[in-house]
Amino acid sequence: MNKTILVTGAVFGLLAILFGAFGAHGLEKLVDADAVETFETGIRYQMYHALFLLVLGIWDGLSNKQKRIIFWLVTFGVLLFSFSIYLLALDSLMAINVKRIGFLTPIGGIFLVFGWFLFGFYVLTKKSNK
Repeated sequence: MNKTILVTGAVFGLLAILFGAFGAHGLEKLVDADAVETFETGIRYQMYHALFLLVLGIWDGLSNKQKRIIFWLVTFGVLLFSFSIYLLALDSLMAINVKRIGFLTPIGGIFLVFGWFLFGFYVLTKKSNK
């Protein structure tokens, strides 16, 4: 499980860097400043959660079951939250109306919130080995 978590964190981090470079050097020529700012919000949250997954993957303070639950919440959260933001920011470049998927962004945010909540809850309720 730890390897899966770490690889996912690394992939999310890599994609955040690539998308960030695109946003900084190419996107501003294609869409307005508000869309670039929106795109950057998706990147920022993706990178935060890439780092969170890396911490989760190397920390041995939780059971594999607990890690698995948090991993899936964060993974689905990033996919729904950040990737829907990317599509919404690029709406003016799309042939279809992407705004219909706007409801996915808050759902992804809820997954992220629950991932963080469970992480904190598991840490707080962990029985000490002392």
